[in-house]
Amino acid sequence: MTVQQQTATPTVLVYEDDPGFPPRVNMPVPHPVPQLDTQPFPTAIADAAPQPDGAGPGTEAFRYWVAADALSRAAQTWGPLVPTGTQWHPTAGRALTAHLDAGVDLNAFYDRKGLWFFRSTVAGVTVAACESPEIVAHETGHAVLDALRPQLFNAASAETAALHEAFGDISALLTSLRLEPLRIAVLAETQSDLELSSRVSRMAEQLGAAIRQGHPNAVDPDCLRNMANSFFYRDPVHLPPSGPANTLSSEPHSFSRVFSGAFLKILAGIFRQQDLQDQAGLATAAEIAGQLLVDAVVAAPVVSAYYAQVAGHMIAADQRRNGGRYGPSMRSAFIRHGILSLEAATAITEPEVARRGAGMAEATPGGSEEEGLTAVTVHGTSYGITQPLTLSAPAQERRFGIASSDPAGGSVRPADPEQVATSYLEDLFRRGRVHVPEEHRTAAAFVDDSPFRLKTHEVTRSAAGEGLALVRRCFD
Repeated sequence: MTVQQQTATPTVLVYEDDPGFPPRVNMPVPHPVPQLDTQPFPTAIADAAPQPDGAGPGTEAFRYWVAADALSRAAQTWGPLVPTGTQWHPTAGRALTAHLDAGVDLNAFYDRKGLWFFRSTVAGVTVAACESPEIVAHETGHAVLDALRPQLFNAASAETAALHEAFGDISALLTSLRLEPLRIAVLAETQSDLELSSRVSRMAEQLGAAIRQGHPNAVDPDCLRNMANSFFYRDPVHLPPSGPANTLSSEPHSFSRVFSGAFLKILAGIFRQQDLQDQAGLATAAEIAGQLLVDAVVAAPVVSAYYAQVAGHMIAADQRRNGGRYGPSMRSAFIRHGILSLEAATAITEPEVARRGAGMAEATPGGSEEEGLTAVTVHGTSYGITQPLTLSAPAQERRFGIASSDPAGGSVRPADPEQVATSYLEDLFRRGRVHVPEEHRTAAAFVDDSPFRLKTHEVTRSAAGEGLALVRRCFD
């Protein structure tokens, strides 16, 4: 009789969601060595893979495997949900490459060339963004949305930029919920009420704690951002460009919380309707919610009031896929956050979805970079710039005649594309987020040259003709 020896599956130590911060410190756990070259979203890490030898926190080998595990899980989260043929933006290459030590900062970003993770030492602790699976999954989410809807990258709109940030946080949430132990833990922590604050609703606890050391009111008290919130929609054109974390501003990360808060409630509502009220039911609910979001962002036109259109298309996607089973939960969540007015929520009926269905069914991922955008030109001198400046404003025709809620009652009248774009430009300058080369500055230029403030946009020569254009560098 021959006894066959079984070879043990090699494992590495990783964090499941985040290193955490006292009193909530998370311990690393063993996971199988991750596979990065998976379709349709292959990923890679610029550094050579270390040996899977059980390296622990604080080592470069540990950081590598945490990032690799998170990249793999994020790719596996979105891969089954996107339409066939979806692939990374062409400039990213075949595989999306992560750079784990991009410099000194408390940040990370996606720039169509790859993912870039920074690190900094705060109060004697090295905080490496790549060591948080939530941050890795967030940045990967930017890349996934760019693959689905590249038109959003350069759209001069606070609302489209905020949807990008919300998608990143949702990516972190759904990537965490792929893990059975985390699903069990969050159900226990919330007593199955997923609308409550939990380990998976709190984004990037360690990074948030590090930022709080220098900027006490810039982030939430216990994390970077929390999806368990009650922020109510305001037209970002009328919001301040920045503010403390307990207020809403037009800054995309701040404004993203309106949509991500609604998504968490949608997930909770879908879970409540599952036959199995356990971790398996939560896994199903997460997949359903993610699928409806993907369907919506692929089909929703790029407009100034973008949140409402994405919301309407999520409800429509549920009608097509599930016969409207989760429509009441979604309407409730979007109403509670003001993303849909009462009138709008009741306007998306089964006949209306059927009437608009052909256009939604024909929607495909990708497409022209400028599809749905219109050029808006402003006087450069108003911004300390030598020539007229062209912006890409969202201007597609709305598929559903719906709008977000006015806090005073009724519906908000969406701002026109020019107002949306110019308001967005002003806010970028107010936040010091625009790089203007010396040759394009007037004598009265007011450009913020601080090396500690990431420039998400730059002014460059227009590819379409004369003058200058505002283009995005990255999403952080």
